Amino acid sequence: MRDELKYLSGFGNEFSSEDERWPGSLPPGQNSPQRCPRGLYAEQLSGTAFTCGRADNRRSWLYRARPSVCHGPFEPVADESGPEHLTDDWDRTPPNPNQLRWKPFEVPTRQDTDEVDFVRGLHTICGAGDPRARAGLAVHVYLCNASMRRKALYNSDGDFLIVPQLGPLLITTEFGRMRVESNEICVVQRGMRFSVKVYGPSRGYILEVYDNHFQLPNLGPIGANGLANPRDFLTPTAHYEDDDEDEVNDYLIINKYQGRLFRAAQRHSPYDVVAWHGNYVPYKYNLERFMVINSVSFDHCDPSIFTVLTCPSDKPGTAIADFVIFPPRWSVQEHTFRPPYYHRNCMSEFMGLIRGSYEAKDREGFQPGGASLHSMMTPHGPDAACYEAASGQAELRPERVADGTQAFMFETYYGLAVTEWALRGCQKLDPKYQDCWRGLKKNFKTTEK
Repeated sequence: MRDELKYLSGFGNEFSSEDERWPGSLPPGQNSPQRCPRGLYAEQLSGTAFTCGRADNRRSWLYRARPSVCHGPFEPVADESGPEHLTDDWDRTPPNPNQLRWKPFEVPTRQDTDEVDFVRGLHTICGAGDPRARAGLAVHVYLCNASMRRKALYNSDGDFLIVPQLGPLLITTEFGRMRVESNEICVVQRGMRFSVKVYGPSRGYILEVYDNHFQLPNLGPIGANGLANPRDFLTPTAHYEDDDEDEVNDYLIINKYQGRLFRAAQRHSPYDVVAWHGNYVPYKYNLERFMVINSVSFDHCDPSIFTVLTCPSDKPGTAIADFVIFPPRWSVQEHTFRPPYYHRNCMSEFMGLIRGSYEAKDREGFQPGGASLHSMMTPHGPDAACYEAASGQAELRPERVADGTQAFMFETYYGLAVTEWALRGCQKLDPKYQDCWRGLKKNFKTTEK
């Protein structure tokens, strides 16, 4: 399957794609002819308002065997993730400004539980805002052991940025198929139907933004190149799926709408798209392609230099959410405390670990598949052992940092509320997290020797 998949390269491009088995399916020169080629239906998927400026307008035209309106009525889902797992009710738990850290979230196995697919495996960690007002975001994890069968999900509330940590995902969308490995990410934008196939126990993180869409950060003085390069983003090519044969089992369409799940039944596959064109598409990116910009003189640069994607707010220079990574790189600063500095931030920082060990925390405390949250203005920084080693013993020579490691951060200007499941239900919250700083002692000297 990995070798069969084909992609289109670029970020924010105007793409067009036809299933190779049915060439000539795109109507030439117009979007909605009186009769589309091959008897297809034309359907527009709009990611922005019609009247949005041309530079910001996002939409795609899909040419499909049936329009997506061909489904039964939506009804609330009762047997999928309950409100204690997937939620946008940020008032169910009291505010908690403490530094929080989670051990790796438990992945269901076939031995100790039933089949859990991607939809059932969604669990909300924290968030803020209201999808009804198109303001805010949520952070989830997915914990699953089975593929979605005759089931598709689409999100009316926002865009999903998916970060696999354990196990690859084969994601089928209306635009085609993409395989997303660990150390890759993908974005499935608002309204796009998709299904997830897994190959065993699977775990990962999701950043959901209710407003705007992800874009590449401006480079400013860096120049024309660096960080995530547009050519390395890949969009799937059209792949028509005909699944009308099963007259017994309906195809379930799951809709995440205003924080709740709804289901509707239909007899045909939602992936009956033969051709499409536009700039509102799903895409994936390999984090190994990130071109690191770093200091080669002195001091530790701010983590914003590691931003892969940003979802900007209406306030210039401030993000609804940034997706930031801490990849393998050279460290060469002179006269400098090289680990991250101690910090209090007007932003909230949720961190996860895909693989390896993060440089500023001990290996046992912060593990792959776990997470941490440093809330707005809550102090954080290297643990005591890291500080002692970096401030007194480390030889400041050029050295590789974070080889075999990939940590990331979801950063936002929203104050995040933590869910009941994250605080108690998952049973992975580390009660001893603050102990990692207890060894920091007073080194102040009134006389300098």
